[in-house]
Amino acid sequence: EIAQLRKRLLLGSDIIFASAAMQELLAKIKKIAPVDSAVLITGESGTGKEVAAKTIHANSLRKDAPFVPVCVPALPENLLEAELFGYTEGAFTGAVKGGKKGLFEAAQGGTLFLDEIGDAPVFIQGKLLRVLQEREAVRVGGTKPIKLDVRIISATNRPLKDMMLDGRFREDLYYRLNVVSIELPALRERREDIPLLLNHFNSVFSQKNHKPVRSISAAAMKALLAYHWPGNIRELMNVIEHMVVTAAGRALNREDIPNYLILGMEEKQGATHAYPLELGAAVRALEKENIGIALRQAKGNKSKAAALLKIPRSTLYYKAEEYGIDLGK
Repeated sequence: EIAQLRKRLLLGSDIIFASAAMQELLAKIKKIAPVDSAVLITGESGTGKEVAAKTIHANSLRKDAPFVPVCVPALPENLLEAELFGYTEGAFTGAVKGGKKGLFEAAQGGTLFLDEIGDAPVFIQGKLLRVLQEREAVRVGGTKPIKLDVRIISATNRPLKDMMLDGRFREDLYYRLNVVSIELPALRERREDIPLLLNHFNSVFSQKNHKPVRSISAAAMKALLAYHWPGNIRELMNVIEHMVVTAAGRALNREDIPNYLILGMEEKQGATHAYPLELGAAVRALEKENIGIALRQAKGNKSKAAALLKIPRSTLYYKAEEYGIDLGK
């Protein structure tokens, strides 16, 4: 079975697929990999944007040079500039002797992957734009420009076009980053890939945790295929690892599936969506329901909920007020 899965891997990547949606995506990746144009990868959280970026790099002319991933919001805002562009000795309190090269320099000759670029502060966006335009960077505290030969791939699950309208993302930077765009499908849009992914990660986590590789029962597979996977591949990995490490029998059964997932499926199956026949009222009812779902999935985080709904945060506030939804503080 593992040998069959490996035949599904395209271009030496970790992307496992059987669906037409992924076949189309990988065909596009194969076209854009050899060129140096900037790529913007979009898609929901957990869809595998870094894997896609690594696949592009691995099939580019830069494949033997570094691939440097950067999760933008993971870096403290006050250190982000120094981490990206480097700093000179004495640039600030705590600066190491001799200074330090930044992540752009670390990626010299290769690819810099800017993950969650939509979370970049506006002041950093301006500096990124200059680097992309001039192909050079100046370390914090320094004056000498450093020439750069780096391909930029960025990724986001946020609505950058909407963010441009309310000034949260620079329009000029957006067009620099988005020379070529690829959108990763959600897992629920490529359901034929789910059995392949489940079997693959069953094997991976069984070996990692020194457990016998178990089969997945028909009942468990049916339940997992029926689930809507809001967390996409990241959630699927979490679920199958939970099942592998907690199962006692010779197969992974329905009772080994985490309770929250079963409860979520039962809630969905038991719900009755009796929307009004009148279209305007039906749209309002659906909007109110979806806002509630997004807020629950985002655990009350309004920015994340707006991103899930693919609307500006200001629109979320407007809709919440219209429908009497309490957004909290």
